[in-house]
Amino acid sequence: MQFVEAYATEDAVAQTARLLADEVGVGSVSPAAGSALRLMAAASNAKAVVEIGTGAGVSGLWLLRGMRPDGVLTTIDVEAEHQRIARRLFQQAGFSASRTRVIAGRALDVLPRLADGAYDLVLVDADPTEAGDCVGAAGRLLRAGGVVAVHGVLTGGRIADPAARDQDTVARRELTKNVRESDIWVSALLPVGDGLLTAIRR
Repeated sequence: MQFVEAYATEDAVAQTARLLADEVGVGSVSPAAGSALRLMAAASNAKAVVEIGTGAGVSGLWLLRGMRPDGVLTTIDVEAEHQRIARRLFQQAGFSASRTRVIAGRALDVLPRLADGAYDLVLVDADPTEAGDCVGAAGRLLRAGGVVAVHGVLTGGRIADPAARDQDTVARRELTKNVRESDIWVSALLPVGDGLLTAIRR
């Protein structure tokens, strides 16, 4: 796993974003998980992406670097201060303000206002107890062939331990099961970072 993480290199802006995320106490995708997100954005030729959980901009930078040059990242977070940090870093990385739409608010309040079938990729990096509802919303937001990715599903390996019954682990376990068994998703669980559940909308 160390080799996998080291394979995905980050520039100075991404490294700064990661340091600032640590300083403000918000989690961020690992370099390997970020590179997987960049790959998904590039493979889907993504023009419209939704990110649930802006943090300090780590995952947003990876997504923007995989998207089309005219693509727009819509990023949602309850912490406006974190979003201010992310917005500054996006600009430092060379992305114009027109490439991002930053929305402060609770994802489950914001998502119903977004258009059906208008997005190519949705990243869910949200409270585990809300992630299932966010994936449900992604099913409406994504076009056919669009991708949803959920960060952090392995919970440090606890998801595979039946004795782990804390609320967050149970929520993630149920989410991975529901996506795997759903008729609308073709899914895979990638062992990068702390686990990236990915699925394509049928």
